[in-house]
Amino acid sequence: MLIKKPEDIKSNEITDESKYLNRRSFMQKALLFAGTTTVTAFLYRKINPRPPIISKGDKIVGVRPASADVIPTIDEKQTPFVDITNYNNFYEFSTNKREVAELAQGFVSRPWTVAVSGLINKPKTFDIDDLLKLAPPEERVYRMRCVEGWSMVIPWVGFPLAKLLKEVDPTSEARYISFETLYDPKRMPGQGDNILDWPYVEGLRLDEAMHPLTILATGLYGQSLPPQDGAPIRLVVPWKYGFKGIKSIVKIKLVDKQPQTTWNMAAPDEYGFYSNVNPNVDHPRWSQATETRIGEFSRRKTLMFNGYADQVAYLYQGMDLRENY
Repeated sequence: MLIKKPEDIKSNEITDESKYLNRRSFMQKALLFAGTTTVTAFLYRKINPRPPIISKGDKIVGVRPASADVIPTIDEKQTPFVDITNYNNFYEFSTNKREVAELAQGFVSRPWTVAVSGLINKPKTFDIDDLLKLAPPEERVYRMRCVEGWSMVIPWVGFPLAKLLKEVDPTSEARYISFETLYDPKRMPGQGDNILDWPYVEGLRLDEAMHPLTILATGLYGQSLPPQDGAPIRLVVPWKYGFKGIKSIVKIKLVDKQPQTTWNMAAPDEYGFYSNVNPNVDHPRWSQATETRIGEFSRRKTLMFNGYADQVAYLYQGMDLRENY
């Protein structure tokens, strides 16, 4: 099989983040944003208490978004920059997570364009720098959970995917959105192997793509996105397993039918289209009930929807979460 169950993960010795970061002005803005978000979330919940998540068999019923328009504050310890940038799933470079950073050195991500097409009224090819002016990035601290059993807490820099979709004006026929990674074996040596069917492709339902938590990330820890983490632009959907976070995106297309996705094509019995974090549904070869946070030695319980159930459970009301894994 393509992915092996890893041994318990030990973090590198933690390097002081100040050696990596020089972001005083950025953090002043980010703290202002975070403070505003916290106050807004508090007021929202005082007026609208969180509804219970009611399970009926393998279905979620009777829920509505408690705070779908509010970005939850994550007060957990953030994963050190050195670990985020040196333990990477990026098969376009290597299947060895510890080798990706070295192999990605020198990867050039400027100039870069993202072509948006399909069922939209305003098809357009965006230059990455023009796109950043259109949708100024903000900091979002998200939990991230990998299907192999490890997790991180990452301070992403990005902007809501919904902002990009608003610019291209999807038609009423659009139901899904597909993404495609750069295909260039000379720059991405892993694409020279037949590990997967290249280029890497992913997809979301349109309402998932429009959700406020879904972002296109262009950086982390106040810096531009490193090549090994998907430079210059990648998808981040924090309630789904990490392989949904397609990296180095060059094409986005709005479609009316569920698009194919790389891992679902490679192993359909193990990797479904939805790929929501669900501790109650095991991977065929290991349990998903617990995870190892990078930097910790003990395992912790995996949270439903990676801890974002209040915001996203309503998207899947009535769906069989075992069938739609």
